[in-house]
Order: sequence, then C-alpha cells, then structure tokens
Amino acid sequence: MTAQMYTICIVRHGQTDWNVSKTSQGQIDIPLNKVGESQAIDLEEQLKHIDFDAFFSSDLIRAKRTAEILNRERNLAFQTTAALRERNFGTYQGKPIDDAHRRLYQLLEDYKEHPHIIESRVETNEQLVSRALTFIREISVGYEGKTVLLVSHGGLMRTLLVHLGFCLSRQIPYIGAIKNTAYIKLISDGSEISVKETFGIAILPV
Repeated sequence: MTAQMYTICIVRHGQTDWNVSKTSQGQIDIPLNKVGESQAIDLEEQLKHIDFDAFFSSDLIRAKRTAEILNRERNLAFQTTAALRERNFGTYQGKPIDDAHRRLYQLLEDYKEHPHIIESRVETNEQLVSRALTFIREISVGYEGKTVLLVSHGGLMRTLLVHLGFCLSRQIPYIGAIKNTAYIKLISDGSEISVKETFGIAILPV
C-alpha cells in the first residue's frame, strides 16, 4: 500500500527585542515584542485559506505565542516540544551577534567536532537537523494525507533547507536570510521529504 503524502508548513516565530538588537537568543526564552505580535496576526490572515489538521510548536515562548495567534480562529489543540527549539548556542547565548559569532558559524559549517564548538556547548548542524527530522518523521505516522503546521526558529529552518538540498550553505546566510514569520512548505511520504515552497526567505544566487 502506497503511503499518502502529507504537507508540513514550518513557520518562524514573530519578532523579539533580541532580534532587533541582534542578540543571540538560542534557547533563552524571549517573548515576542509588539511588532512580532502584529506579524503573527498578519500571517494568520495570510494562511487562513489552509486547512491545517494539527499544530505543533517549539516550547520557547516566542514560538508558542506565535502558534497561539495563528490558532485563534482554528481553535485546534496544539502541542509544544523541545524538538522544534532553536539551536542551543551554549556560551554564545545572550551575547551580541558579532565577528566571534560569524567565526562560530564557519566552524559549524566546516568542523562539526571542532574543540571550540564542544567547549562552548554549541549544538552542531548535525545534532540540530537530526532532532528536527526525527520529530517530523514521528508525526508523519498519524497524519498521512494531512496538513500540519510547525512553529519553530530561523536557525533550525536554515539548517533543514541546506540538509534537504534546497540550497547550498553559502546561498543562505546565518543572519538575515530568514525573516520573522517566514515559512517553508514541505511534502513528505513519511520517509522522503522535499521542499515545495518558501516565503520570506532570501536565497542568494550560486
């Protein structure tokens, strides 16, 4: 019996004050600001034509609040999970995004087990995409032929796009490429996953 395809829409949360100040949030729990709340309301209107069957969200408050706004008229039960959290940036969390961060991003691309990454307790690209894909494949069991909304974070979305072969790493900068409330639409049969559409994501030419 052929598995039915299902659709996953992954949304980045709305804006926070730390997004504005270019401070590394990672897994620190920072709420939406007023602009972020407004962005989520606008996205709710933009996605209202899609009949979602289920909502899931990162358990961090900026993602959870975005999901609550997107779910206001739908009133679906939704679950939160640590599997959809932003990358754990270890000792870099709460610090300004500066040249040191940019050097870290290069290490993450080239040396997944570099001593500095381990000592700084930073989650690697491989660890990040592994937990995201594990969760996506787990929920596929109960949602064949369905459409599911996931609210997550820019770093996770970027790493997933590169892993799925949608773009090369150099085409999607770590900073600024994925806007607040941007989204990715994926289709999957529970095993193979492909990118169907993106919105609010700047991909550079090769």
